[in-house]
Parts: sequence; C-alpha cells; structure tokens
Amino acid sequence: MSLRLGDVAPNFTAKTSLGEINFYDYLGKSWGILFSHPADYTPVCTTELGRTAALKEEFAKRNVKVLALSVDPVDKHLSWINDINETQHCNVEFPIIADDDRKVSDLYDFIHPNASATATVRSLMIIGPDKLVKLIITYPASTGRNFVEVLRVIDSLQLTAQYSVATPANWKEGEDVIVVPTISTAEAIIKFPKGVQVIKPYLRYTPQPNK
Repeated sequence: MSLRLGDVAPNFTAKTSLGEINFYDYLGKSWGILFSHPADYTPVCTTELGRTAALKEEFAKRNVKVLALSVDPVDKHLSWINDINETQHCNVEFPIIADDDRKVSDLYDFIHPNASATATVRSLMIIGPDKLVKLIITYPASTGRNFVEVLRVIDSLQLTAQYSVATPANWKEGEDVIVVPTISTAEAIIKFPKGVQVIKPYLRYTPQPNK
C-alpha cells in the first residue's frame, strides 16, 4: 500500500554513501527530505544532487536533513559523487542510500511499474519531526525538481504547524497568510494583533505571525 499524507514514515536501516544509517536516528528531531532518483550517472539527477548540495545552508537554517536514494550500490554512488562535485561545483555531504535490494523503494512506493519495473521514479517526501509524511511530490524521470518550490513548501509547513494559518496560492516567506476557518473573526483579531483583513467571512488575511 502506498503512503499517504499523514501516514507514519516507515523506519529503516540502509547502506549509504556515508555508511549504514538508521533513518529515524539520522533525522532525530529534525524535519526530513527523502527523495529518489532513477539511476546514478544520469544527467537530470546529477543536477538535482548538485542543487541539493548547494542549498545545504538553506536546509540547515530550516532544521531539515536530506537523504537521497537510488537502486545503485554504494561504490557507484561514491564514484558518481565525484562527478557531481566536479560538474555542479559543489560538495555532496548528505547520504545517498544504496537501495540495490529495493527494500526502501518498496517501503516508500518509489518504484512505479507503469514507469519502470526496476528504476525509482523522481519522488520526494517531506517528513516532520513527528515522523509523519507532510508532502509527496512525484515527477517523471525526464523532469527535474523545482527546489525553490521545495523550500517554499517547507516554509509553509513549518509556519502552519506553529500557527493557526494557511498559505495562499504562490505564497512566499514574509507575505500575508490566511486565517484558518476553524477560528472566528473575533478570535482571530485577538490572536493576530498585527491585524486581520476580512475579504469574506471565510477568507481572512493577516501578516505572517512570526515576522
């Protein structure tokens, strides 16, 4: 059965480019991103791993740990990392799972038979400190991920986990947010002292609470 939003992300122990890890121990109390790649030494994946490495500080300031996966073995990962560092002008320091037995891929439904019987699709999951799945994005193998969107979603998830707000379409860090419907306007005015703009009874904006 495939994972859905709100499900518990399964724990696992796996070989990686940085040695054997336990997933839960690796995450600790951090947020996590687990993402899969169709294969090593593929062009789109090379750019994605490079971009992930370049965003190291952005992930760190959001308390996010990243973990990649493909079904190739560790020695191939280690050799590929040299290529990634060279061509993308970065330093890959996060672990890449060697899922040659496809154990983790099966746990996380990363292999879609309609796309390939063996290679993982380009899936990404964001997992909260509570180990629940917060986001699932799956791209075809031919399309690289938008990491601006990944960071934007993390900002939204972390904000809305802390405050009684939701983020509107195309929202970016620092912009106004929406008061959730479960809070009355009277309550919202007290809860959000920066002000509440009522467009409709169900559509109310307030400045981002933590800015």
